Amino acid sequence: MVRVGILDRWLAERVQRLVEPVAVRLELWDGSSPFAARRPPVGDLVVRDRRTLLGLVVNPELWFGETYAAGRLAIRGAVEPVVEALSRLSGPATSWRARIMAALAAPNTLRDARRNIHHYDLGNDFYQLWLDPDLVYTCAYFADPAMSLAAAQRAKLDLVCRKLRLRPGDTVVEAGCGWGALALHMARHYGVTVKAFNVSREQLGFARARAARDGLMGQVEFIDDDYRNVQGECDVFVSVGMLEHVGLRHFHSLAAVLGRTVRRHGGRGLLHFIGRDVPRPLNTWIRRRVFPGAYPPTLAEVTSRVLAPAGMSVIDVENLRLHYARTLELWSAGFAAATDEIRSTYGEQFRRTWELYLAGSQAAFATGWMQLFQVVFAPRESPPPSWTRAEPLPHVEAAA
Repeated sequence: MVRVGILDRWLAERVQRLVEPVAVRLELWDGSSPFAARRPPVGDLVVRDRRTLLGLVVNPELWFGETYAAGRLAIRGAVEPVVEALSRLSGPATSWRARIMAALAAPNTLRDARRNIHHYDLGNDFYQLWLDPDLVYTCAYFADPAMSLAAAQRAKLDLVCRKLRLRPGDTVVEAGCGWGALALHMARHYGVTVKAFNVSREQLGFARARAARDGLMGQVEFIDDDYRNVQGECDVFVSVGMLEHVGLRHFHSLAAVLGRTVRRHGGRGLLHFIGRDVPRPLNTWIRRRVFPGAYPPTLAEVTSRVLAPAGMSVIDVENLRLHYARTLELWSAGFAAATDEIRSTYGEQFRRTWELYLAGSQAAFATGWMQLFQVVFAPRESPPPSWTRAEPLPHVEAAA
């Protein structure tokens, strides 16, 4: 064991001053700690070596994740409360490092888009270990906080359909369809036809098999292509969990798609996405290890760079961030229950990476650093699809 020296203790004291306001205790590899607070800590960060300590000083946003995944940084106690406490220390990303990292974020060109979603192609078996049976990898909707994950995901699918005021015979384009749960739900329960686009071949194979099994191949077409290549008009455009992968520099492409595809009279759409209250890049480590190219936009960025250029008017906005915190809590519980199988199949470093990613995401929504927006929109010259959230327009109801 490397002896703890004067410089190590000075660096440790510097890190401890940063984390002590949220009652997190730092411990060095010899068992010593500069923690001096009178209240008990919510948990301990155990630093295994000098290089880890230096990383936490120089670039904590990156090295916290890197060293935790590698086992060089440990958390004594439950992971989630410690990560949530540390999340409360986050500030606006105005440093030179944050600005440079945001500018260098992986692009989402047509060529790069498939590479940037590699995490979806880890294998369906991996996600079946901890998602709900329909493999819905987006925020659920808990009408009652005690709902099961499966029930809350079905409730989310239906919430989206009701907000869109789907009617039998509607034509729907879905951009980024995941494993197909929403497309199949829309077809089965609302009598619509769906063209669902995705660039993850693992997900598409699963979705097509489900459509064939359920006898819905005539209503749902799962298309291996990028959203930017959507052609033709539709009554409804929906995207759940895809917008955060588009990237600011490509928002004009999504605006162009909406402008040419959503029917000018009677058309409508919904964007469901992870966002921010203020502009801020995604965590550096998460961009590197889980979501390259991702950017959670603000509402202002979406309205000014996507909807307004497309000629769309915002009809309704809802924020479901606490629903996402609850979703992630249940995902983490499912992930923890499958720890042994995940470790034996994918390795300990992979397991620790995803454990931290899920815990950090839960903390971000619980503390308000992340938001989950659902935005309903319609062409500017078209009447809104509903009179209120609860009731459809009288003439729409009559037409149905």
